Amino acid sequence: MHIIHVQIRVKPECIEAFQAATLANARASIQEAGILRFDVVQQQDDPTRFVLVEVYRTVEDQARHRLTAHYAAWAGTVGDMMAEPRSALKYSNVFPGEEGW
Repeated sequence: MHIIHVQIRVKPECIEAFQAATLANARASIQEAGILRFDVVQQQDDPTRFVLVEVYRTVEDQARHRLTAHYAAWAGTVGDMMAEPRSALKYSNVFPGEEGW
């Protein structure tokens, strides 16, 4: 499994528009065969901060995701909404085992 936490900080005036674009991308993404989860979470004490929790079966599934029309639309839409470049941390699954997904 290939797990990514994408850290994003958006401009305060862009929170609602960012959420709308990101939810559209997440809803389309979770339909992809290689994606097990695509969560969007917002920090409680700083609503300009979001984390995308993306769980892929393989690294190749993530690469395929980045070629989709909905990812391209999202990236093109939200780029100017970000207060700083997004960052990503990559993880390997420990628990539950793959059968738990």
